[in-house]
Amino acid sequence: MSWYWWVLIFFWIGGFTWTQDTVRKALRKRHKRKLELLRATTDRQLALEAANRPPEPVCGCTHHLAKHDKQGRCHEQVEVATAWDENRKPLRYEAGRCTCQQYVGPQPLSQVYAEELTDRWPAEAPVAEEPTAKEFPATAKEPPAG
Repeated sequence: MSWYWWVLIFFWIGGFTWTQDTVRKALRKRHKRKLELLRATTDRQLALEAANRPPEPVCGCTHHLAKHDKQGRCHEQVEVATAWDENRKPLRYEAGRCTCQQYVGPQPLSQVYAEELTDRWPAEAPVAEEPTAKEFPATAKEPPAG
């Protein structure tokens, strides 16, 4: 029997359908794994960026430190509700000042100068002087002659 008969019998029995389903399932599973890997990589990158970002100096009133004066009072304009409906939902707003009394967010770090941690020796090493009897009277003794 020729080989093409075997291929024809394989197609009649449905072998191609089985092969096609197996390949389709494998490709679908591979695609899902690739998407999961891509999501995990994206989440990891976002977490790294969030970890390296310094804290925003934002008060409890959600305004930045720059909107507060030296005493901590907020000078930002906000919308204040002036009229409400029967369900106590605001209908109209007017511009008003923020009622924040004092800034309570994180304080920015002050500028600090730190010297470099390198050794800065002169070109020649300093010569150590021997202590005199005045400096160490109890321990200073004359060396034995001889």
